[in-house]
Amino acid sequence: MVCPCCKHVVQDELCRLEIPFKTIEMGEIETMREVEPEVLKKMGVNLEVFGLEIMEDRRIILVEKIKLAIIEMIYFTEETPKMNFSDFLSKKLNYDYTYLANIFSELEGKTIEQNIISHKIERVKELLTFNEMNLTEIAFNMHYSSVAHLSNQFKKTTGITTSSFKLSLDNNFKEVYKA
Repeated sequence: MVCPCCKHVVQDELCRLEIPFKTIEMGEIETMREVEPEVLKKMGVNLEVFGLEIMEDRRIILVEKIKLAIIEMIYFTEETPKMNFSDFLSKKLNYDYTYLANIFSELEGKTIEQNIISHKIERVKELLTFNEMNLTEIAFNMHYSSVAHLSNQFKKTTGITTSSFKLSLDNNFKEVYKA
């Protein structure tokens, strides 16, 4: 579950199947009793329609929690972090960062840092597209040490410069409204 709508879908399904629950959090449900395997299977089939799945492997669940924490950190945290990403993840998930990094790499085939960079660059693209901030403001808000660091990481990840990206957006906009 990655959003409040997903939580609502899961809650509706729990109620429909008459499964009493204590809490529904992002990526986690605490039921008041053991759920029978056939009911769990039915719930899984019903949730699949909404693109959701039931995960029981604790390692997979932990990786999903890491992904959610990264998304929260990049998309929904406005303040400048008072700690680095590894400390943030360790504190939020109550695990040693090395343990988190090893499980993530093993199951995802890439590092936590690569995942963070990927999300940051996607967020930068969104901010450039909406044209509400200049590159200096974006670099500050995305917690880059400098505009140069952001620009270098953007070019390395996308293959184009931030200026080229903005220019292609402007050209696409002009083409759409030319007709």
